[in-house]
Amino acid sequence: MNILVIGDIVGRPGRRAVKNLLPVLRQEFEIDFVIANAENASGGRGLTGDVMHELLFTGIDVLTMGNHVWDNKDIFRIIDDEPRLIRPLNYPGPCPGQGYHIYKAGFSTRIAVINASGRVFLPPLDCPFVAVNEVLTEIEGKADIIIVDFHAEATSEKVAFGHYFDGRVQAVLGTHTHIQTSDERILPGGTAYITDLGMTGPYESVLGMKKELVLEKFLTGRPVRLEVASGKAQLEGVLLTVDEDSYQVSKITRISKLLNE
Repeated sequence: MNILVIGDIVGRPGRRAVKNLLPVLRQEFEIDFVIANAENASGGRGLTGDVMHELLFTGIDVLTMGNHVWDNKDIFRIIDDEPRLIRPLNYPGPCPGQGYHIYKAGFSTRIAVINASGRVFLPPLDCPFVAVNEVLTEIEGKADIIIVDFHAEATSEKVAFGHYFDGRVQAVLGTHTHIQTSDERILPGGTAYITDLGMTGPYESVLGMKKELVLEKFLTGRPVRLEVASGKAQLEGVLLTVDEDSYQVSKITRISKLLNE
């Protein structure tokens, strides 16, 4: 079984890259299941219902979110009714939406996708280590494959999170920083890991935003309204090759494709 996990989709260019490159990747790698982070998919911040449906129509099976989950008010209209959309599970107290869901792939494979947010340099949510621990207890015996999108800023927190859950989930995949890291590997306990999947969005940009505006912000130290860049788009993520008998990840492969238009 081949599972594609796509890094943070940023704005219209990111959606264009998914629409054009996902069919190519699906055919090239015989992909069975697709997960994508969509917290920046609508104008660079948040997600609307229209954009959610646009992305699901491309063949994505699950959309995960992150710290920008509440940035677009339209999310409150859709998040409770769409099981293919999940948000970080460690928001405190009663919260709209769900932090994980179990999906079916192929004839009978049960894939649990969990979304969690880090706390270093990000809003002080509940402990993600404890929150995911509780979910693993709750779904024990109910899922064949467990994949965690850990949306976090600090590499130390991500690496620690990977080691903590090594051998207990099939993959811990970092999102949020929009820069693809080259540390993909299988940890000693068998869990596939990468610190960051990268970004699916404008290639000539600063983390998906217009370079000129970001430079102005750095050079002046004053507030600047950032905008999604245009031009060439890229798709980044990883391909997980999963043994269909043991349900263990045998290989994790970085994906980085440029859409030439």
